[in-house]
Order: sequence, then structure tokens, then C-alpha cells
Amino acid sequence: MLDQIVFYFFAVLAVISAVMVVTRRNVVQSAIFLITALLATAGIFLQLHAEFLFIVQVILYAGGIMVLFVFVIMLVSLDVSLNQVQFNRQWWLGLLLALVLGAQLTIAVAVGRAGLPLGEPAPAKMLEPSTQLVGRVLFSEYVLPFEIASILLLVAMIGAVVMAKKKI
Repeated sequence: MLDQIVFYFFAVLAVISAVMVVTRRNVVQSAIFLITALLATAGIFLQLHAEFLFIVQVILYAGGIMVLFVFVIMLVSLDVSLNQVQFNRQWWLGLLLALVLGAQLTIAVAVGRAGLPLGEPAPAKMLEPSTQLVGRVLFSEYVLPFEIASILLLVAMIGAVVMAKKKI
């Protein structure tokens, strides 16, 4: 019973925060609500005993990616973006598309629930610890793509610093 309460708390928090991300006019407030949605998702991962995904969600997304978002928000001139033309005159089209997407999602769930046979879940004693398995596979079979990704991130970080330095 307590597990369901915790799950629904984090789920409602994530959904409300996600709605607030897209409805706020202030970009900094949207970033804060995005951090809240990411942390709520991390709470769901922790409640599901997926500790590795919890740590990745907190450190990588709520920590690293959101720091980059905040830097971009601070580097972009908000005065210029406030004076640009707003496209909120077509709200009815957005509402219509949202209703169509909601209907498609409802139909897909109704059809998929009846026609998708699921197998039995694996016994808990056969599952290997997720963090050890990910680390072993990452640093043995996928070491070259891992290093290439780290070099690309380093190049992107140096490029961002150089671009920001020219503006100052």
C-alpha cells in the first residue's frame, strides 16, 4: 500500500511538473519545473529498485544536462526573445492536435491491451545486478563507442566555452 502511495505521489508530481514546464512563460521557471520532473522520475526509479537508473537520472540529467540548460538560458538574450512575435494565435489548432493525439493514444492502449500477450517475468534470483552488468559490458564490449562519446562531449564543451568567451 505504501509503495502505491509513493508511486502515485512521484507520478502526479512528474505530470504536474511536466505540464508546468510547457505552460510557464518564464524560462527559468520552466527549467526549475523540468528539474522537478526529472527528480520525480528518479524517485520512481528508486522506488522500483533500479538504483543505477536513479543515480544516472539525478547525476546526468537533473545535474549535468540542467546545468547546460541554465547556462544556455543565461547566455541567450531574453530581451530579444521577449520582443519576438508570439505564435499563440493558433491555440485552437494546438488543442485540436492534442485531442487527436489523445484519441490515438487511447485507441492504441485499448487495442494493444487486448492483443499483446506477455510472457512470464524472470525469477528474481536469475537477474544479475544491473550496475555491475552495465559496467562490465560498457568497459569490455563497448569501450570504443564509450571513448568516442566522451571525446565528442569534450569537444562540445570546449566549443561552448569558446563561443561564450567571444560574446563577453
